[in-house]
Amino acid sequence: MSLSNKPLDSIEESDLQALKDNKVSEKKTIEYKESLPLSDYESKKKFLADVSSFANAAGGHLIYGIREESGEPVELCGLQNIDADAEILRLENLIRDSIEPRIPGVSMRAVPLQTAEVAIIIRIPRSWALPHVVKFQKHWRFYSRNSAGKYPLDVSELRAAFALSETTAERIRNFRAERLSMIVAGETPVALDEVPKIVLHIIPFGAFDPAVKFDMAFLARDLLNSLIPTSVGRGFDFRHNFDGFLTHTWRVQQTSKSSYVQVFRNGIIEAVDADILRPYQDVRNIPNDTFGILLHALRRYLSVQEQLGVEPPLFVMLSLLGVSGYTMDVRSHPIDRDALLIPENVVESFECDLAEVMRPIFDAVWNAAGLPASS
Repeated sequence: MSLSNKPLDSIEESDLQALKDNKVSEKKTIEYKESLPLSDYESKKKFLADVSSFANAAGGHLIYGIREESGEPVELCGLQNIDADAEILRLENLIRDSIEPRIPGVSMRAVPLQTAEVAIIIRIPRSWALPHVVKFQKHWRFYSRNSAGKYPLDVSELRAAFALSETTAERIRNFRAERLSMIVAGETPVALDEVPKIVLHIIPFGAFDPAVKFDMAFLARDLLNSLIPTSVGRGFDFRHNFDGFLTHTWRVQQTSKSSYVQVFRNGIIEAVDADILRPYQDVRNIPNDTFGILLHALRRYLSVQEQLGVEPPLFVMLSLLGVSGYTMDVRSHPIDRDALLIPENVVESFECDLAEVMRPIFDAVWNAAGLPASS
C-alpha cells in the first residue's frame, strides 16, 4: 500500500496497521520512529536531517509511533502522554527556523489510535526549491536519501541538485511556451475560433519525471463533472486522446468549440477558453466575473489532480492571448500588448488558500490595465 495515494486527513489507524501487517519496510520514501525527537541538540539535528533529506529526494513520510526492527515495522506502539497539537507546532517551528530555503507543502497529522494514544505522520513533498540545507546552530549540511536512508550530499551531488532544480523550472516554463505557440498556431486538440483566449496551466513539479504516468481510465467515470471547461457553452463532450483525456464544450451554434480541458498523462492540466474574451459588438473588455470563473475552475481541476495522485507542489500559470486594446473597467487603460504571460505562482498543498495563491496573478492583469491591484 502507499500512503501517498490518500489525502493526509484521510489516513487512519487501519492504514498504519496495514504497514505493519504487510511488512512495508523502510525505504527511500518512508521511515518509522518509535518516539518523537527530544529537545536536545542531537535529536533536533537528526530530525532536521531526516526532513530535509526527504525534500531533497523524492519526498515521503516520517511516521512517529511505530517501532521498527531492521527497518521493518513490528508494532504500532503510539506516542504516550503527549499534547499532539503542541508537538506538531514544535516540529513545524523547528523546520521553519532551521531549514533553508523553506520547504513548501510540509504537512502533519495526529492519527488517533484505539489505545487512546496517537501516531504523528509528517508528509514531506518532493521540493521544487531544492536543495535544502539544515542550518541549526553550528551545523550546516545538505542531505538526501536512498533506499538505505538519509546521507550527506557530497560536492558533485550538491552541484547536480542545484542543476536539477533549475532544469525542472526551465522545463516547466518551456512546456508552457511550446503549448502557447501551438494554441496561437491553431494546433489544438479541438478547433477553436480565432478570438482572444484565456489559457490556464497547472503543472506538477514532478511532471517531467519519466516514471510519472497517471491512469486516465477513471476520469470519465468518476471525475467528469470536475473537468467541465470554463465556458459551458451549449454542449459538453469528452474522449480519450493521445495526450491523455480531453473535455470540450460547443458554442451556441454548435459549429465550433468554446473551450477545452486537456489532462496529460503526466498530471498536467491545460484549460483553454475561447469564449469569455470574445468581442461583443466591438467591445473589447475583460468581464468582471472572469477571475471568479477561473478561481472556481482551478479548484475543480486541482481536485482532479489530487484524486489522480498528483503530488504538490504545482505551478499555476495564466496566459491571456490576443488582448491588446482590452480594458478592465471605466478606470482602466487599454492593455498595451497582445499576449499577457503572467509569471507562475506555486500551489504548495491542496489545502492552501487558492484566492491568496491567485491574487498576485490577478493583480498582474490589473496592473497591465493601469490599475494598482485586483478588486
